[in-house]
Amino acid sequence: MSFLEHLRSESARLGEVARSGLDAPVPSCPGWTVDDVMRHVAQVYVHKVEVLRLGARPDPWPPDFSDQDTLQWYDEARAAIVDALDAAGTGLRTWTFDPRDTTSGFWHRRMAHETVIHRIDVEQAHGMVTPIDPELALDGIDEVLYPTLGGPWWEEGDTAHPIDAAVRLTASTGQAGRSWTVHADATSVDVRQGAEGNVAAEIFGGPAQLYLWLWGRAGDDAVRTVGDPDAVRAFRGRISEATQ
Repeated sequence: MSFLEHLRSESARLGEVARSGLDAPVPSCPGWTVDDVMRHVAQVYVHKVEVLRLGARPDPWPPDFSDQDTLQWYDEARAAIVDALDAAGTGLRTWTFDPRDTTSGFWHRRMAHETVIHRIDVEQAHGMVTPIDPELALDGIDEVLYPTLGGPWWEEGDTAHPIDAAVRLTASTGQAGRSWTVHADATSVDVRQGAEGNVAAEIFGGPAQLYLWLWGRAGDDAVRTVGDPDAVRAFRGRISEATQ
């Protein structure tokens, strides 16, 4: 899978749909308009260009971007992040928030998923949602579970959703499927590939539906659940904390 090619195509679609109107409200981001989404994505892109240039987080951050024309800024930032990632390749050592991956390859993947989720936001705002590549969606489930959910963020126990249970997610892909088993308590989240062991609840869906549900871009009717509904609700709350 070429994350850079996904970034190119997804970011082009995002810019295209945004031109249908910047004032449209975004259902999945209450209080935001398309303009807010586009300015957010532009700032994320510019930040990652600086991360790749410095090999570290830029400080101070952010500069004052208030005078930037939204769509022009987005177009420039989009070109800049694609060029920066292309030049860096996937092996450049740099800052990331994944303890297991401190290479530029992390940002190839993260920027592809950042873009597809916000492409969905803008498409939902304009009622013109298009499909997500199933392979990209499967990888997106994997990424949101680790490092976004399963990273070392919970040691202080500062969660409103301790869960204290195991939950299994399965993405159905035709005759096959891919599963993840998540063990969570107040101070840790452990994500394991596969369907081993007992769980309190299971969550099923197609790759795109499960991916969007995890990111809060699809409702509960997009997935099917069995088992303890309290565990499902707590898991959904915990992942909402991680993806804010």
